[in-house]
Amino acid sequence: MEIVKTGIPDVLIIKPRVYNDDRGYFFEAYNKSEFAAAGIETEFLQDNESRSMKGVLRGLHFQKPPFAQGKLVRVVSGAVLDVAVDLRRNSPWFGKWVSVELTEQNKWMCWIPAGFAHGFLSLKDNTVFIYKCTNVYNAASEGSLRWNDPDLNIGWGNAHPILSPKDQAAPLFRESGNFF
Repeated sequence: MEIVKTGIPDVLIIKPRVYNDDRGYFFEAYNKSEFAAAGIETEFLQDNESRSMKGVLRGLHFQKPPFAQGKLVRVVSGAVLDVAVDLRRNSPWFGKWVSVELTEQNKWMCWIPAGFAHGFLSLKDNTVFIYKCTNVYNAASEGSLRWNDPDLNIGWGNAHPILSPKDQAAPLFRESGNFF
């Protein structure tokens, strides 16, 4: 695996070694010792999967302590623009975001540690997206930020995504409080 730091060094892009032949392909999506060598020493407690049509934006979501979640995310089919926003008050990157395009072709993964809001925009119909989470979901600990927050100014590349009512009503970043 190749591990690539992003503009926020704690958010990592993981590029697996993909073995292709006339039968298809094979790759390791997770290897505990290789992840630990890259500084990702965690236990995953929950896996999630979603399917989205083109133009669906899910996010920006996070879990507040004590249920904060790190996430290892990837696309099984289709493509997304994946975004992580640093919510850690003492971080030099507080309020900054990074994005990466994850596709079924590149098979890249993104590691987003606890303390970040996360969201993605589906770039193709029937995109299947999976998350390995370091903590279980807890409804009372759920938080969200407005996808088009003017202070964050995220470059989604889509001015009119399809949103859930909850995501449409999410608070602004400046209203988010001090969770991390």
